[in-house]
Amino acid sequence: MSFISPGRLTRIFLAFALLLGAIGLQSGSISPYNKHQKAFYAAQSVIDFARPGLVITINSAKIASDGTITVTYTLTDPAGLPLDAAGVTTPGAVSLAYVASYIPTGQAQYVAYTTSSASGKALGTIIRPDFELGNPPTSLGNGQYTYTFTAKAPAGFEAAATTTVAVDGNRDLTAFNLGISYAGTTFNFVPNGAAVTVTRDVIRTASCNTCHSELAFHGGYAHGMQMCVLCHQPQNADPTTGNSLDLKVMAHKIHMGSSLPSVVGTATTKGVPYQIAGYMNFITDFSTVVDPATVQRCEVCHSQTTGAAQATAFMTMPSRVACGSCHDDVNFATGANHPGGFQPDDTQCHNCHVPQGELPFDASIQGAHVTASDTALTYPQNPDTLITGDAIVITGITNTLAGEKPVVKFTIKDTKGNVLKMSDLEDLGFTMAGPTTDYGYTSFGSDVTTPGIVSEDGTVATCDSSSNCTYTFLHAIPAKATGTYAIAVESERLENILSGTNSAQQVESGTQNQVVYFSVDGSPVVDRRTVVTQANCNQCHVHVTGHGARRNDPEYCIMCHNPSLTDSATRAQSTVPAILAQPAQSLNFNFMIHRIHTGVNLAAQGASYIMITHNGRVDDFSGTLYPVMYGDGTTGDTQICSMCHVNNSEANLPIGLNLVTNPQYWINPTVQPVSSSCSGCHASKAEAAHFLANTDSLGESCTTCHAAGAQFAVDSVDAQ
Repeated sequence: MSFISPGRLTRIFLAFALLLGAIGLQSGSISPYNKHQKAFYAAQSVIDFARPGLVITINSAKIASDGTITVTYTLTDPAGLPLDAAGVTTPGAVSLAYVASYIPTGQAQYVAYTTSSASGKALGTIIRPDFELGNPPTSLGNGQYTYTFTAKAPAGFEAAATTTVAVDGNRDLTAFNLGISYAGTTFNFVPNGAAVTVTRDVIRTASCNTCHSELAFHGGYAHGMQMCVLCHQPQNADPTTGNSLDLKVMAHKIHMGSSLPSVVGTATTKGVPYQIAGYMNFITDFSTVVDPATVQRCEVCHSQTTGAAQATAFMTMPSRVACGSCHDDVNFATGANHPGGFQPDDTQCHNCHVPQGELPFDASIQGAHVTASDTALTYPQNPDTLITGDAIVITGITNTLAGEKPVVKFTIKDTKGNVLKMSDLEDLGFTMAGPTTDYGYTSFGSDVTTPGIVSEDGTVATCDSSSNCTYTFLHAIPAKATGTYAIAVESERLENILSGTNSAQQVESGTQNQVVYFSVDGSPVVDRRTVVTQANCNQCHVHVTGHGARRNDPEYCIMCHNPSLTDSATRAQSTVPAILAQPAQSLNFNFMIHRIHTGVNLAAQGASYIMITHNGRVDDFSGTLYPVMYGDGTTGDTQICSMCHVNNSEANLPIGLNLVTNPQYWINPTVQPVSSSCSGCHASKAEAAHFLANTDSLGESCTTCHAAGAQFAVDSVDAQ
C-alpha cells in the first residue's frame, strides 16, 4: 500500500490548481455556472482549484455468462477534467449509487436486479428494488471506473432483454463553500449485443421540472425520470403501509393527494390518509397535496411535446392499475362505482376509454379529464358547443392628465374574434392606479374605500352595434398626480356547455387582463417594474386565476395587492370573535406570495399565513408545500427564486418604495419595504429583530450587506 506524504499531497494539489488556473484563463470570462450555483459567486482561484460540478458518463455495461453485472463510467468536472472518486488527487469525494434493471420480453416495465429486503407491519418482509451503495469501484485511471454489482442476474437471465444501469453520485465540496454537486445518468444495452429496441419512455424529466425544477429523491442518489422507473415499478411496495410504489400508482396518488376518494371519504366512512414510509420508516403524508395545475390536466406530466417515445401511452393503454390509482373508490373486481361494470382484466378498457371522443366530459381519456376552461383548446373541432372566453381589448385611453377623468375605448369579443354584446358579460370592470414607481397610497377621492386604487363598473359603457365601446371614469386622476399611471380591465362571463345533456355545465370565463400605462404630466411613460410574469406562474399553475375568472396576470394583481392592502374589510365580515380580535393581515403581493409559497416552512419559524377572505372565509396557507426540489430530493426549495422572478429581480432590493401596512407582523403597523419583502420567507421573530436593528429614521441599511454584488447579496446567499 503506497502512502502520499502531506507535503507531496500539497504539491500535487498546487500543481493541479496551477493547471486548472491555466485552463480557467483560456476558457474566457463566461462562467460555466449559473447564478443559482454557489460556484457562480466563488473567487476564481477557488473555482480554478476545485472545479465544482459533477458529470457522470457511462461508457459501457455488460452481463457475463455467470450473471455478473458490470458498468464502466467516467467522472469529470464540467470542463471534462477527470475526477478522483476518493477525493484524494482532486477536491471533493464522490459518493455513488448503482441500479440495474431489465424489461422482460413482452412487458413494458422494468424488473430490478438490484434489490434488498424491507419489513413492515402491512406486508411483512418483502424483496423490492433498491440501489447499491458503498462498494468501492475499480479505478482504471484518468477518471474512469468499473463497478461490479453485488447483485447478479439469475441463471438463464434474458440476454435479449433491454437492460439499464444507472450511476448516480454526490460530490461534496462543502469544505470550499461550494455545496454538493449532484449528477446521475442511465445506460441502455442488450446483454447479447443486439441493438436496443425496447425502452420505457413515457414521461420525460423536463415535464416534471416545470414545477419541481430538479427532479431528485433519496438524498440526492436518484435524479430524473429515467432512473425513477428502474425501481418504481410493479415489484415495488411499502411494507409498512402496504401501498404500491409502482410509479404509475404512486405519482398519480401523490398528485391527487387531498382529492383522492379514499382520503376524502364518504358520508358514512371516514377518509384514510395516503402515506408512504421512507428512510428509517419516516412517514410522509401526501393527503394534503393540492396539484397547482389541477389533477385533471394530465398533459402537464404526460406532455406531448418532450419527444417521449411513449408519450401517448396514457391515452392508448388505459389500465385498471393506472386509472384506479386516482379513482381509488372503484372496485374493478365487483364493478362498484364503475359505470362499465366489473373488469377482470385490462383488455376491454380501451373500448370505452378511447383517447378522445367528439365532445368533452365523455368516457374518453381526454374527455373525462378535461377542465371546462380548457375545452376550446382540447376540442377546436366543436366551436359551437364549447366556451370561447372573453377578449376585452383596450384600444385607447384619452383624458389622461392630472385632474382629468380618463376615457377608455375598448372592444368586446370572444377569443375567436366574434362580437359579444355587453349583456353577454356577467361583469366588466376597469381599475386605475398609480404612480407606477410604487402603487398603494394614492387617494382617488374620499368615497373610495379601496387603498391605492379605484375600480369602476364598465358595464355602463356606451357601445355601438359592433361592440366598440367607450367608458368614462367617474373618478379623476388626482390633481397633483405626477409620473405614470395605469388602467387595467377585467371581465367575467358565464357560458353554458352541452346544454340539455347530463354533462351540461355552466363555466366562468374571463378576459386576459390588459394593463395600459399613460403619463399624467407629459413625462415619459415608465411601466411598472416587472418582477414576476404570468408565464412563470403558469409553469406550475398552467392557467393561474384569482377571484373567479377575473384576474390572471400578476401585472394586474399588484395594482390591488399593493403595500397598503390588508384583509381588514373581509376580516370584519367574520362572525368568529377570535378572528375579529386579531390584527389585519397584509395582502401586499410580494409578502403574500412569498408567505404562501413558503407555507410548510413557516411553522418552524413560529409564523403562519392566514388571510380572511370574502364573507369571512378563512384561507390558511401554512400547510402549502412548494414543489421545487433541492438537489437532495427534499421539497420546498424557495431559494430558486427564478421559478417566479424575472430580470434577476430577486437580487434587486425594493429600496425606497412605499411602507407596507401589516398590523399582524412583528414590526407593525407598517414595515419598511425590504424588510417586508424578505419577511415573506424569513418569518421568524429573530429575523424581524435583524430587520428592525438595521432600520432607523433614515430608512433601511439592507443594501450594505445584501445588494447585488455585496458580501451577502440575495442571489449569492440563496445559491446552492
